[in-house]
Amino acid sequence: MTTEVEYPGPVLPAWRAWVVPGLFVLMWAFLYAQLEPVTDAFMHRLPLSPQSHLYSAVGFFAFEVPKVLMLLTLIVFFVGVIQTFVTPEKTRALLADKHQGMGNVLAATLGIVTPFCSCSAVPLFIGFLTAGVPLGVTFSFLVSAPMVNEVALVLLFGMFGWKIALIYMGLGLVVAMVAGWIIGWMNPVHWVEPWVYDIPAVSLTENKLDWSARFAQGWHHMRDIVLKVFPYIIAGVGVGAWIHGYVPEDFMAHIMGKTAWWSVPLAVLIGVPMYSNAAGMIPVVQALLGKGAALGTTLAFMMSVTALSFPEFMILKKVMKTQLIALFAGVVTAGIVLVGFVFNAMM
Repeated sequence: MTTEVEYPGPVLPAWRAWVVPGLFVLMWAFLYAQLEPVTDAFMHRLPLSPQSHLYSAVGFFAFEVPKVLMLLTLIVFFVGVIQTFVTPEKTRALLADKHQGMGNVLAATLGIVTPFCSCSAVPLFIGFLTAGVPLGVTFSFLVSAPMVNEVALVLLFGMFGWKIALIYMGLGLVVAMVAGWIIGWMNPVHWVEPWVYDIPAVSLTENKLDWSARFAQGWHHMRDIVLKVFPYIIAGVGVGAWIHGYVPEDFMAHIMGKTAWWSVPLAVLIGVPMYSNAAGMIPVVQALLGKGAALGTTLAFMMSVTALSFPEFMILKKVMKTQLIALFAGVVTAGIVLVGFVFNAMM
């Protein structure tokens, strides 16, 4: 019941291994530079008043959808190549026999680049425990992987700059490491379903791939991920466009501003029952910040949506008892709320 990553064989001739990706990057850069002038020309042709709410919303949507998709395709391709070096199997091997502390740091860091989604939570959880990875270290990975992933970091970098991207990564890693350390310190192994520990460990095999095969995996990863998250991007940009065009700035500043002490816990509570991934949340975050929401409150909202999803909890119910899921959710929620308060006080 462990996850296995299957890599396509070398489908590109050796001489094209680097030529095709190079041409792809050049074409990407050219098209990305045309986004703003093309969007402006499109908006000028619409029979809408530039002062209207609808014009503002449509302009946001028309520009952000291709922008987010282009950023997504580029980074997911390169991450797909990187993931041929850092597979879930190698991650288990690296984390096996690692103790609390350094193990939590390593697990949270590896969660950024290792393939993960809610559907793989159970096999990863089982694979880690049967490989000898401590329970707390496993939870550091489970928190970090969906919350601090390559999509979130690159989209944040593309829209807000490297400072915000690094801050988000740092905050997410701290939450993942501390949550895993607390759960590891409590060591509630009796709340893990007993049959999990009865599964024998799976021996790992080394994949030796040439660059042609690694780039082929990058194309495969890009196609697979973009198709999966496309609906979330459309939905996220749609929500962001509505906020950008119709929600008054003073309203968002009041609800999610620094002055309201209850804004951070309220944002986290609102985010918990929602389900989206980082790609769909970035445009919403952009719109909220543009309307006066505090950065700490907004990032706490984003973290709660991506790290505390009900679908993942329902899947994890197969391998752990309700008490452990509640402990996991409670510790992560407390960490996210604290991060929101601290960051609002600093900025």
